[in-house]
Amino acid sequence: MDNKTDLSTARCPPRKILVTGGGGFLGKAIVRQLLANGHRVASFSRGSYPELDALGVRQFCGDLANAGAVKDAVRGRDAVFHVAAKTGVWGAFADYFRSNVTGTQNVIAACRSCRVPALIYTSSPSVVFDGKDMQGVDESAPYPTHFHSPYPQTKAMAEQAVMAAACAELKTVALRPHLIWGPQDNHLAPRIIARAASLRRVGDGKNRVDTIYVDNAANAHVLAMEALGKNPAVSGRVYFISDDNPIGLWEMVDRILAAGGKPALNRTLSPAAAYGMGALLEWAYRTFGISGEPRMTRFVARELATSHWFDISAAKLELGYAAHISIDEGMKRLRAWLAESASLSP
Repeated sequence: MDNKTDLSTARCPPRKILVTGGGGFLGKAIVRQLLANGHRVASFSRGSYPELDALGVRQFCGDLANAGAVKDAVRGRDAVFHVAAKTGVWGAFADYFRSNVTGTQNVIAACRSCRVPALIYTSSPSVVFDGKDMQGVDESAPYPTHFHSPYPQTKAMAEQAVMAAACAELKTVALRPHLIWGPQDNHLAPRIIARAASLRRVGDGKNRVDTIYVDNAANAHVLAMEALGKNPAVSGRVYFISDDNPIGLWEMVDRILAAGGKPALNRTLSPAAAYGMGALLEWAYRTFGISGEPRMTRFVARELATSHWFDISAAKLELGYAAHISIDEGMKRLRAWLAESASLSP
């Protein structure tokens, strides 16, 4: 299946651009849109990706925590998209800090040293999640006083560093996409489909969430780069971005399951039971040194039971963002990709 984007945002002269995490789900979508707009693109990742080679993308392999390797990749660029991060909901804080905070600090330092004028950072709405419903909140929402997972905590620290780095010589902007999905997803949709038989709804099923189709998210990033060059007021700002269509969380899960040929969920779990299960599993994994990630954590339990959708008026007004690909259209593309992937499996 040809998953080329049908979005066009080319409004600025060709540039030499680096995308950290260019081989990942969102990073690759950003790379494709930048190439379609005539830019010269390089990627910095831990490994090498044949698909990027096929696209003519120069690849730098290295660790974000290695300041020298980051600087080598950043040198000579006109803009940097910092997408790479350690994701997930479980693991040692030090590991998340190393990738997400130290790595981001290295990207900022390299941009300054190499005189790169623009840095676009991929953040997350989880940086302001306090465990309660978030309905229509905007960028004024404060960071919580306590985090239940090292991922949002370190992403919040990195986001603050990017915002603090904004100056006349280095313009910065951060985007907060929520639940990115679509073809070539290697995390959200495959995980839901793989766990179809054991998944349960948490709560009454009425909680709504924002999602964002991967090409919409990539488009927002490209628009942010362009906005930095046109409007100095954008620098140092953060923006929520989404499909601009809050949907029931469990409706979205059922639609992903349907796209993968799986039945809808029919079993439920109370929020209190989910939270208690998460606390127990966290204790067990820590106490007995169990490898891998618990099936439930306190952070995930609260995310699954609450609403989290956001006011994206600022992104619309200041970045010119609009969700060009609807959830319905995105689901058609996801279903086709999943079917093709299944047909190619041995």
